[in-house]
Amino acid sequence: MSGYSELIKSFERVRDYMREFYVYGFKSRDEYVKRSARSYDDEKRRLQSWLGEYMGFARNADGKNVFLSIDSRVTYHNPLFRAFRTKSFTDFDITFHFLLLEILAEGEGLCASEIAERMDVLLAEVSDGDTPDLSTLRKKLKEYAGLGVLKTKKIGNKVCYSLSEAPDLSGVRDMLDFFTEVAPLGVLGSFLLDRAGEGSSVFSFKHHYITSALDSEVLAALLVAMSEKISVTAINRGRRGARDKTFNLVPLRIFVSVQNGRQHLLAFVPETGRISSFRLDYLSEVKAGEPYPDFDALRARLDLLQKNMWGVNCLSGSLERVEFTVRVAPHESYIVSRLQREKRCGRVEQVAEGLYRFSAELYDLREIFPWIRTFISRIVDISMSNKAEERLFKRELAAMREMYG
Repeated sequence: MSGYSELIKSFERVRDYMREFYVYGFKSRDEYVKRSARSYDDEKRRLQSWLGEYMGFARNADGKNVFLSIDSRVTYHNPLFRAFRTKSFTDFDITFHFLLLEILAEGEGLCASEIAERMDVLLAEVSDGDTPDLSTLRKKLKEYAGLGVLKTKKIGNKVCYSLSEAPDLSGVRDMLDFFTEVAPLGVLGSFLLDRAGEGSSVFSFKHHYITSALDSEVLAALLVAMSEKISVTAINRGRRGARDKTFNLVPLRIFVSVQNGRQHLLAFVPETGRISSFRLDYLSEVKAGEPYPDFDALRARLDLLQKNMWGVNCLSGSLERVEFTVRVAPHESYIVSRLQREKRCGRVEQVAEGLYRFSAELYDLREIFPWIRTFISRIVDISMSNKAEERLFKRELAAMREMYG
């Protein structure tokens, strides 16, 4: 029998390489210094087997660059979810899988010893290999039951196994199409779509944030920790050459940006006594800790902080005020609607005919700068309690006007 194996020791390595190929695809083979050239080649071949139709190559003075290019205009389902459809396996795992499906195909419930006997007969027909011992077989059956492939029923002192019925998902196809592409942990919907069979999606997305798929494992671990109100340890990847650092955290809430799809964890850091934000794409190796007795109090504390957070930063500890007035023509009621819709924790009031003022008290004024810039041509007045930040904003505005006229 041919020997097949795939030994993925850590999904974190897969995640790292997929991010490198998709986000930093301009690197050549020699520029990957984290691991050996052989490791690079192994991971590239693995990714190519999953995403070959999205893989491209370009040559420059530094050599050949490999990259992933995914056009959201013609790609309705996130292809990065394919990374979760594989795992470490050996040739026995493959043999066991297909023999088990054949043995249980008639719907009869069988115990482990009965499955082993029938597997012996089938293996004798195709190879000289021996059936693994009963203990190993029981572990595989338990694993399949845990995955939902098998269902169990106890008869006397025996556990019988049979195949789980495939659910009828025809009536929720559209819901799954939407959930898979926009919801955190959309990978769950992606697996359900596999069970629903082939079908075309009615949705397409102007802004399709697909890279969050790679953070699904981290997100799942954090959501479990929050539901159980426990602390975790996690490694936070250093930026700009800084070293990776291990943190003890109490996860409190996940924030997802509607502007760029980026996911942040808001967590209490016992070491500093503060609530801080962490980008999920920088976190790895999340491990469950102990129950945290003050979890509910910390969540309530975050609720209060959110009243003055424009984004995810609440570290300054002191509030700063910003307000600006925009001019709105009589036929531009949609501008007022947009101010009301997007004001978040701010306030909007009409101060005169055709003039509307936005005001807010925030922990971090710079987080609101990009949004304010979208009203530049309409702003007639702007002021901030932090004059250094106000000068910075006006310098940036002056530089933009000088550049574009």
